[in-house]
Amino acid sequence: MNNHINETSSRDVKRVVIAGGGTAGWMAAAAISRVLGKTLDITLVESEEIGTVGVGEATIPTLLSFHRMIDIDEREYMAATQGTIKLGISFENWLDTDHRYIHSFGFSGKDRGASGFQHFWLRGRKEGLASGYEDYCLELKAALADRFAHLPHGGINYAYHMDASLYAKFLRQFSERHGAKRIEGKIADVVTDAASGFITALTMENGDSIEGDFFIDCTGFRALLIGKALGVGFTDWSHWLFNDSALATQTTAVRDAVPYTRAIAGKSGWQWRIPLQHRVGNGIVYSSRHISDDEARAEFLGGLEGDVIKQPWPIRFQPGQRQQCWEKNCVALGLAGSFIEPLESTTIHLIQRGIVHLLQNFPQVVTRPAIDEYNARLDEELQHVRDFVVMHYHLSNRRDSPYWREIAEMGIPSTLRHRIELFRETGTVFHVPGELFGENSWIQVMMGQGIVPKRYHPTADVISPAELQRFLDDIRASVQGNAQRMPAHMDYLRSYCPAPKP
Repeated sequence: MNNHINETSSRDVKRVVIAGGGTAGWMAAAAISRVLGKTLDITLVESEEIGTVGVGEATIPTLLSFHRMIDIDEREYMAATQGTIKLGISFENWLDTDHRYIHSFGFSGKDRGASGFQHFWLRGRKEGLASGYEDYCLELKAALADRFAHLPHGGINYAYHMDASLYAKFLRQFSERHGAKRIEGKIADVVTDAASGFITALTMENGDSIEGDFFIDCTGFRALLIGKALGVGFTDWSHWLFNDSALATQTTAVRDAVPYTRAIAGKSGWQWRIPLQHRVGNGIVYSSRHISDDEARAEFLGGLEGDVIKQPWPIRFQPGQRQQCWEKNCVALGLAGSFIEPLESTTIHLIQRGIVHLLQNFPQVVTRPAIDEYNARLDEELQHVRDFVVMHYHLSNRRDSPYWREIAEMGIPSTLRHRIELFRETGTVFHVPGELFGENSWIQVMMGQGIVPKRYHPTADVISPAELQRFLDDIRASVQGNAQRMPAHMDYLRSYCPAPKP
């Protein structure tokens, strides 16, 4: 890493070149063209011959903020991408076989005084006054009932399921309307300046040279710019995250889409099911050290519902992060910068965060303070997401295969251990400013994975049993009433944003 970058190391940033399309490339093009397109020349280079991973089909609520930032119409977007609503993730067979819980996007109950709702609920459970924790969260109850409706004043938190390839096409049209240009072709070489090491141009296979002042690497796991040309290393997290392989496919829908993603744990990994309006996205994520590709394929195909639309395609990956996502005049987004695994649908969010941080620190010229700030923020966010995903494995009670027995013996990051021990001992969680997953997400997953806190905050003992009963009952009744008044999820979407049949 060059620690001597100064404002003379790079010319003024006027020409931005995005290497690679897919979700990462076109999200970057859409945001930059919409926000800064009048001041920049934006070119995206991609080849139709190079496929994309194409499995980022489940999102989290932060995507709504991204779409609002660049003025994307929700109905238009959902109809164009076969979109459905996602209220959370159903985790099946994670704590143990035949066990299920939902990590929803909502808030459970309401805080009171200096304490979070979970403390009052814990006292209520101890005294027989409270029902299941899921009864106090609207999004969770609506998910279980397969219901959805938009509510006034943002009264329900949600995200989307979507077709990733259709999303890239949708964003391409959006970006081109705002001035971004697309060039078809394969990159043959990345040209760097001998003195500064900055990237100056991409040489195409047909001999063309595409010059730029700032480059965004969206070339996926190949990381042609940030890794191959600039030599930025990669930190491996496979000692915490064993999975390194996946198969993905699409099947016909055999029932109406539910408003949640399914994550179904198996003996050597897990499978996803993502329901769209007219089809279902399916995948298996597994550890190649614990199951062969042929065995994984047989297990995967044996559990599918509906007819296979597209033959399964393989994906190999290494969990971890680029040691710097911004180096010299290049930022890596998406798989070129990091990959954890798709368990909590964070890939698109991390692309989005990289784009937002870049827009907030967008350089007139490249400077070391801007680079350091960007890398520090991304590094912090990546570690929070990593810890949250590792927690699902660490807290499992499963010991029914070598895969789960080895997971039970692995160490975990000290940052994650502290969060778990704090909640187990005190029922308390904390939220680091800027991190993705809020307090209720940590609570839902930790309790869903079997942790029952040993004690609760003393403020929960201040109110009388009768007052506590009224407090809990009022919340539960409100949640139940609002969920019951919602229409069926797909009935709502058929009138709100019907997608044309493929």
